Amino acid sequence: MRAVVLGAAAGGGFPQWNSNAEACRRARSGDPRAKRRTQASLAVSGDGERWFLINASPDLREQIQAQTFLHPRSGLRSSPIEGVVLTGADVDAIAGLLHMRERQAFTLYGSDRVLGVLKANPVFDVLSDDCVRRETVPLGQPFEPRHVDGSGSGLEVELFDVPGKVALYLETGSSPQELAGKAGDTVGVEIRSGGKRLAYIPGCAGMTDSLKRRLAGASTVLFDGTLWCDDEMVRAGLGPKTGRRMGHMSVSGPDGTVAAFRDIPVARKILVHINNSNPILLEDSAERRALAEEGWEVAYDGMEVSP
Repeated sequence: MRAVVLGAAAGGGFPQWNSNAEACRRARSGDPRAKRRTQASLAVSGDGERWFLINASPDLREQIQAQTFLHPRSGLRSSPIEGVVLTGADVDAIAGLLHMRERQAFTLYGSDRVLGVLKANPVFDVLSDDCVRRETVPLGQPFEPRHVDGSGSGLEVELFDVPGKVALYLETGSSPQELAGKAGDTVGVEIRSGGKRLAYIPGCAGMTDSLKRRLAGASTVLFDGTLWCDDEMVRAGLGPKTGRRMGHMSVSGPDGTVAAFRDIPVARKILVHINNSNPILLEDSAERRALAEEGWEVAYDGMEVSP
């Protein structure tokens, strides 16, 4: 199995287009300690030649251009992208599908909840049914993604439910029950090959015992690193919502990600989907040093994470 981070940032990227905060100014100026990042997505392959994307971020076209292994290789039109697996229906997970509307065959995999959102929105009809096959994936049931020619990928993939919330544009109320959504609204992806296990969870509202059991013994885990502190955006004057209100647990704190993983045996731990307000994006920050002491890495575009 080969896996490469295409984008490591949360919605808006880093620097965010309308942010004049210090970290974004540093990234915009080319500061090597504040690397630019596009919005979160992962590419995985069983043979190193044909690839499956985990989420299609709004920055997909830029990400394809940046990674030569995703460039066309034959004929007038071609692509090594064989499919896209979706972890949710948030804009930063599905908007990139609109870049893939040029009648290129691939398969779209997702929960019934997520594919239902796409079906209900006619803009995604630009992905013509005679080119793009949509396959509903039951939660908790392993499957093998297939190449366009019908051959097997050599990867075993499983979608599993994680605590989260409905996509922002689908919110119909403000109560915890309404925001939490239903099974399939927010999922993690586990990919297995050759005895190795990689888990990709770009959004998670809280750690549960069942999630701990699933992640135990994984070769590599890429986990939600959106905010360092729950109220960091509020305190910085960037918005009224806390991390939990947005469906993300914090990296720090007694109930944060770092604390939650201290008793989960994982060979390699990487934070992904990092908001531009999070100081861990700055390589010279105290928060970044604290993470390193805990054995965590911070994802960046082009990072090889093959287990």
